[in-house]
Amino acid sequence: MMGATSIFSDTNFLAKDKLALKNVRLETGFEYEEGEVIATKTDLFYIEIENGKITKISPNQPNAKAIDAKGFLMLPAFKDMHIHLDKTFYGDKWQAVRKRTGGVKGMIALEQKMMPELLKNSTFKAEKMIELLQSKGTSFARSHVNIEPTSKLQSLKNLQKALDNKKKTFGAELVAFPQHGVYYTDSVPYLKEAAKMDIDFIGGVDPFTIDGAIEKTIDFTVQLALDNNKGIDIHLHESGDSGLKTVEYLIQKVNENPSLKGKTYLSHCFVLGKLDKTKQEEMAEKLGNAEVGIVSTIPFGSLIMPIPTLYKHNVKVLTGNDSIVDHWNTFGTGSVLQKANLMAQLYGQSTEFLLSRSLKLATANVLPLDDKGNQEWPKVGDNADLAFLNASCSAEAVSRISNVESLIHQGNVVY
Repeated sequence: MMGATSIFSDTNFLAKDKLALKNVRLETGFEYEEGEVIATKTDLFYIEIENGKITKISPNQPNAKAIDAKGFLMLPAFKDMHIHLDKTFYGDKWQAVRKRTGGVKGMIALEQKMMPELLKNSTFKAEKMIELLQSKGTSFARSHVNIEPTSKLQSLKNLQKALDNKKKTFGAELVAFPQHGVYYTDSVPYLKEAAKMDIDFIGGVDPFTIDGAIEKTIDFTVQLALDNNKGIDIHLHESGDSGLKTVEYLIQKVNENPSLKGKTYLSHCFVLGKLDKTKQEEMAEKLGNAEVGIVSTIPFGSLIMPIPTLYKHNVKVLTGNDSIVDHWNTFGTGSVLQKANLMAQLYGQSTEFLLSRSLKLATANVLPLDDKGNQEWPKVGDNADLAFLNASCSAEAVSRISNVESLIHQGNVVY
């Protein structure tokens, strides 16, 4: 992908399907003073990787014939769990967002005009966007992909081509996303076709605002997911009564169909940020019990999502860049580490301990140390999806948004 830099400039040690690394910095525990975590302990290690898995973790062997990781901190490679790789300006000429009219329906009308043009080089732009994510330490994404009457299945096919071209260095799961509504524009036949293809989730968007019916749209989505053994991931921007009703109805459907537990997500779900504290607690508890996850893009401004409350009730919280540079947004950086930093700032998580916990937003809930400071990652047998950062520990990496020096995906050196 990019010119080999820093620790992987010497490729003598890249035997087929095998890698050896020395001087790898790993976290080993917490340092305490009067019961408070004041620092994170680290040490240097020697690591071997074979067939995409970590096969050996041992005390450092500074004289071994191995790639020199130069004391960079090894972390789980990051995961962007909400992005639209299929429609972007990134990699093409710069364009800022235009003035918007008519809410989401106005955007649908705009997309119907734009999609044919966007699709002409969408494979190339998706690859460029993947390279941006990789440069920020991300080796996996959950991408929503437009399925609607304008682009039919073309958006999906173009994106699948890009992912196929990048399959050695990047992983993805796909959401069939009816951006123009399930019924508002007749997306049903295309969604049914997409559900039989190589996708992982059935998506949705604002059932009440777009389709005018919560139950009808959710029932269709749930049934399609059940019939095709897929997960569910619905965009929910509605922040009023209809938003709350949608959350409650989806929870009800998941409880009626337990096979959907752990496979169902609400993206954005801004309504949670509009509820009073008591109702937030109640909804977080219901989401936790139904194992319905929240994929939050950590909005700033007046809308503060109750992420600490969601964590308290064991709700799985993920994040993503959503849009990098497209007709919805011009501010995406490609970094989910920056999202973790934003969350830490927003909720005052500025201590060594809390900063280290904030990293889980960037890694989709994998942390090197558990809350008691016991090492829980990496272990022999783990996937070799690894980011190397110029940082002394996770807390610093989150606080400073430390530079990603190198990335390995399933044992393959990305850069």
